Amino acid sequence: MSGFVEKPEPIQVPGLVHLHTGKVRELYQNEAGDLVMVASDRMSAYDWVLPTEIPDKGRILTQLSLWWFDRLADLVPNHVLSTELPEGAPADWAGRTLICKSLRMVPVECVARGYLTGSGLAEYQESRTVCGLALPEGLVDGSELPGPIFTPATKAEVGEHDENVSYEEVARQVGAETAAHLRQATLAVYSRARNIAHGRGIVLADTKFEFGFEGDTLVLADEVLTPDSSRFWPADQWQPGRAQPSYDKQFVRDWLTGPESGWDRRSEQPPPPLPEHVVEATRAKYVEAYERLTGGAWH
Repeated sequence: MSGFVEKPEPIQVPGLVHLHTGKVRELYQNEAGDLVMVASDRMSAYDWVLPTEIPDKGRILTQLSLWWFDRLADLVPNHVLSTELPEGAPADWAGRTLICKSLRMVPVECVARGYLTGSGLAEYQESRTVCGLALPEGLVDGSELPGPIFTPATKAEVGEHDENVSYEEVARQVGAETAAHLRQATLAVYSRARNIAHGRGIVLADTKFEFGFEGDTLVLADEVLTPDSSRFWPADQWQPGRAQPSYDKQFVRDWLTGPESGWDRRSEQPPPPLPEHVVEATRAKYVEAYERLTGGAWH
């Protein structure tokens, strides 16, 4: 069992219909039929949405996504229509709200990996494959792969694991043409982003994208290339054969599984609130990732 430690009550705004509460985002629809996406400061780990928020997290995710969308627009269109606050929305929504096209979403997490770690490493250690793709012998945690690979996953409900699947399974689910289009777009976007990040001293180890269709056009949706959806490593500390330092929720994971929290992730008990020092260290990592990538100061 997992999910929300405490599921929040969505804020009601005149003229908006609340559609969905996700791990991080609240989804609404406006009277024009567009989606209104609001990124909260919620933090998830080990399939739980935690009771403690990370200040500014939702704004950092939103502003970093917008920065990346600008740099990827010639490769693939995105779903953003506007960043204006809907009338009557609370002031706290400023900087964390996107008005987006309503798309026919493809039910596949489009994951690109350039380095071996996480669930890819676990599969490789068992079978020398990732999502059915054969990889060379001798790779270790953090190894750079011979080339970026497309390793899709099925989308899971809140509290469930996304499940890695083969390319053939994606083709069976969504059709061969769409599967080929997803793979091509995923690897093109990953390769562009990886080069940009590398120029700023960051290794983009892997990332996941979501796509939808507007008519026959494939459109990049949700958020892109943030510490929530990507593994960013400081390039000057990259050293294969160990877990890499990371710009993400690693502080949170480490504290939850360490002795101080007193939490057993194998139990069905929800995780405890995070202490202030873990909240501050995690926020600092998100801010640092934003500043290193964009070259601007976080305000």
